Amino acid sequence: MFAAATKNFVKQVGDTGRLIPVPSLSEADRYQPLSLVTRKRKRHFWKKNKYASTPFSLKDILVGEKEITAGVSSYQLLNYEDKSDVAVNGRLGNHIINDVGFNISGSDSVAVKASFGIVTKHELEVPTLLRELNSRKVDLDHCLVRQSKESGRTVLCVVVESIRTTRQCSLTVHAGMRGTTMRFQIDDGRNPKGRDKAIVIPAHTTIAYGICELFIRLDGRLDICVAPESQGGFEREQIREQSELTHTDTYMDDAVADYYEKAASMTDVSTAYLRESSHTRVNLLKHNIPKGPCALCGMGTQRRETVYGCLECSTGGQKYVRLHAVPCFDLWHKTLR
Repeated sequence: MFAAATKNFVKQVGDTGRLIPVPSLSEADRYQPLSLVTRKRKRHFWKKNKYASTPFSLKDILVGEKEITAGVSSYQLLNYEDKSDVAVNGRLGNHIINDVGFNISGSDSVAVKASFGIVTKHELEVPTLLRELNSRKVDLDHCLVRQSKESGRTVLCVVVESIRTTRQCSLTVHAGMRGTTMRFQIDDGRNPKGRDKAIVIPAHTTIAYGICELFIRLDGRLDICVAPESQGGFEREQIREQSELTHTDTYMDDAVADYYEKAASMTDVSTAYLRESSHTRVNLLKHNIPKGPCALCGMGTQRRETVYGCLECSTGGQKYVRLHAVPCFDLWHKTLR
């Protein structure tokens, strides 16, 4: 019921994707400026983003005990009174069925009245926050940070704006049969064939909020994604290939350059060059030798495997060598000459 009203509020006030409805009255106090929420990356493009509250604020995941001094400005936004009739058999009606909180079977319509009254908007001073975070780092061992990073799909976000009620207000839902008096019945409740439910919302309750995603770097530095196209998450560790070959990097660079000068293309082995060697490239699978790392470029942390190789060379106690067709096979035999 509360979720249905906040969704409708966001839709009518201006749903540009920046404003997010609060899903539950019991969690409304967790969506204040500087509070942390999580966004779960959607697996499919047609899915909606899933946000969840956390019991932490931005200060809780930063190193040190220094308080964040960025202020919050507040101003009156609007006076919100809404009455709407929703058909139960529509898509919006399906959401209402899940949100109203009571059985509406036998009804074809639901009338919702939300009297939020005057609501205020509370905005965090983001420029001030950005200057403060220049000298702060994230505690990478904090449980929320660690678990979010391990999940692979969770993005941490900070609440930068919230919309709140200023006085005690109410939500009323009336389920019944559609008719000309549908809106009237919700106002005075005089419908013996319908069902009504009303809840009272305390003053200063958050009904919608806006967020900025956080991008956390490997060294703990923190970026707030203020641009619409920027995305939060965690910086990935760069994987660098480590070669166990005894040849120097300079020698290998020269060999690669020399190979490409001789080879006709990247997709075809230079047959003229192969004729200089008596060794033949073979498919090792035909000789009951499984696929494995290339002896030339598959020795590092980022393993590159191949099914090709040479049966006339040996390495590591094996009577064969696995080598990619291009360019590793030629480079390997050139270094042997």
